[in-house]
Amino acid sequence: MSRTPAPAPSATLPSLEIETAPAPTHAVIWLHGLGADGHDFEPVVEAFDASRLPALRFVFPHAPTRPVTINGGYVMRAWYDIVSTDFSQRREDPDGVIASARQLEDLIARENARGIADENIVLAGFSQGGAIALHAGLRHPRRLAGILALSTYLPLPDTLAAQADPVNHATPVFMAHGRHDEVIPHAFALSSRALLESAGYRVEWHDYACGHGMVMEEIQDIEHWLHTVLSGANSPPQR
Repeated sequence: MSRTPAPAPSATLPSLEIETAPAPTHAVIWLHGLGADGHDFEPVVEAFDASRLPALRFVFPHAPTRPVTINGGYVMRAWYDIVSTDFSQRREDPDGVIASARQLEDLIARENARGIADENIVLAGFSQGGAIALHAGLRHPRRLAGILALSTYLPLPDTLAAQADPVNHATPVFMAHGRHDEVIPHAFALSSRALLESAGYRVEWHDYACGHGMVMEEIQDIEHWLHTVLSGANSPPQR
C-alpha cells in the first residue's frame, strides 16, 4: 500500500490517500468525525483483506476548523457546527452541512478527473462525517457504488424528499451503530434508518456491543459489504 498527501487545488480539502494497488479503479472517500482528522481511519484500511477488494484509493480528507457551539465555541475540525445537545430538535447547522457536502462533491469530481467514475465511488463517514456522506450521497446527481454511514444519523431530514436525486434511490446504504453509543443515541440512529427505509432506500443495518467507536466485527462486515458493492453486483441494468 502507498500513502501520500492528495493533490489539493486551492478549493479542494487537503487529504491523506492510501492506494491498495497501483492504478486504482475504485475509490472510497471517508470523512472523519468531530475533532479528528483524516488520519483517524488509516488503521481500518490495514485491517481489510485487500485481496478481496479491487484496486482502491482511500481518500481521507481533513475537515476545516470552525467553532463548535456545544464545545463552548472551541475551534476544531468539524464538518458543521452542532448547536444543541438536544436530540429532539435540529442540532446541525444547515449552512455547514451544505458547505461540507459541496466540498465532498469537489472530492468526487477530483476522482472523476483521475479516471474513477461515480459508479465506482463509495462515500463513507463516521459520526459527523457519516452525516455528510448520507446528505451528499442521496442528493448526488450520478449513481454511486454505495454509502457507508457509521455511528451517525441523517441530517436535515425534512429536506430529503425535495432534494434527493432519484438516480441514487437504489444505491446500497450501510449503516452501523454501537448499541451503547454515548454520543449519538442508538435510538436516534434507528429513527434515521426508519426514515430512509420508509422512503424506499436500501439500508443494510448493523449494530454492535460498543459505544461511539468501531469493533473488529464491524470492520469485517464493512469489508464484506465493500466487496459486494464494488463487485458490480449492485449495478443497475444497462439500457
